[in-house]
Amino acid sequence: MPDVPDPYDFLPDVPSFTVTSQDIAEGARLADLHASAFFEVDGGEDVSPQLSWSGFPQETKSFAVTVYDPNAPTGSGFWHWAAYDIPVSTTSLPRGAGAKDGGAMPAAAVMLSNDAGYRGYVGAAPPAGHGTHHYYVVVHALDVESLGLPDGSTPGFLGFNMFFHTLARGRLVAAYSID
Repeated sequence: MPDVPDPYDFLPDVPSFTVTSQDIAEGARLADLHASAFFEVDGGEDVSPQLSWSGFPQETKSFAVTVYDPNAPTGSGFWHWAAYDIPVSTTSLPRGAGAKDGGAMPAAAVMLSNDAGYRGYVGAAPPAGHGTHHYYVVVHALDVESLGLPDGSTPGFLGFNMFFHTLARGRLVAAYSID
C-alpha cells in the first residue's frame, strides 16, 4: 500500500501544542479496546482514548477533537470521531468520552456522526491485509466559543468551518492493522 500524505499538509500552517494520552502514544499501535466492535474487529470495543492538552494559544475560545484515518480505501479517508464546541476550560477528555450517549463530554460539546453513521467514536477497523492505517487524533484550538453548525453537519463540514477559525492544533498519530 502506498504512503498517504499527511492530511494536515493541505491546510495552512498553524502553531502546535501538546496532546498527550494515557492510552495512545505517537506512532504506537492502538490497543484493541480502541478498535471497532461495530465493524466486528476481534477485541474491539469502540472506546475513545483518554486525551489531555496544554500549551494552546491564550486567545483560544473553544476546542474540537477529531480522529481521522487517511489510509481508508474510500478516496476520502474515514472519520472515526468529531466533536466541537468543547469549552476552553476543558483540557482533557476521559477514556470513553466518545460513547454514543456522550455522557462524559462537556455539556456544550457537540458530537457529529462518524463515517459509520452514528454520533460518537467508532474504533479502528482497517480491512484485513490492507496494511497499517494511521489514526490522526487531533485537538484543534479555535477562536470562537461556538461554530454554530447546523444539525446533521458532517466531519468534513466541520473541517471546512474550522479552516477559518483554527489558531493551533495538537496531535498524536497512532497506528492499527489487521493481518
